[in-house]
Amino acid sequence: MKQIILLAIPIILIKLTLFLFFVLPFAFGAPFEPTSEKKLKKIMQLANIKKNQKAVDLGSGDGRIVIEMSKKAKEAHGYEINPFLVLYSRYKIKKLKIKNAFIHWKSFWNINLKDYDVVVLFQFHTIMNKLKKKIQREIKPKSKIISYYWKFPLWKPIKNIENIFLYEKI
Repeated sequence: MKQIILLAIPIILIKLTLFLFFVLPFAFGAPFEPTSEKKLKKIMQLANIKKNQKAVDLGSGDGRIVIEMSKKAKEAHGYEINPFLVLYSRYKIKKLKIKNAFIHWKSFWNINLKDYDVVVLFQFHTIMNKLKKKIQREIKPKSKIISYYWKFPLWKPIKNIENIFLYEKI
């Protein structure tokens, strides 16, 4: 009986981990899906980040967008709720010795976007309306918003390159 219980524990832990970090995120936004190099170049082209600007990636995944934004921006921040991805992103940033990129283990719903000039996101369609309201309330005029794949309801993008949509707060 003890052997059966001891064998069941790792299986239960694996299932719990998969649920917590790969299934549960559907309820709060998008699950992790890495951005391809091709799409990353298009995102950066639309963002057109300047040296004096601060940029943020909402749901920063493995940090590749934050790392790329840090090459152009004064500061680049990422907010991610998956602790494994946070640790991996921080490891990559430290390994690359990047001083102006920061990954936060925190929900982007609990931060204020007022300090950011560029907001990048790849979220699920079910939260886009709520996220639009947050962005409208918090970001400053002339800030750029780049959404990969999902459009904001009733907002007309300024540009669209291969389902990467650029918006600007007026």
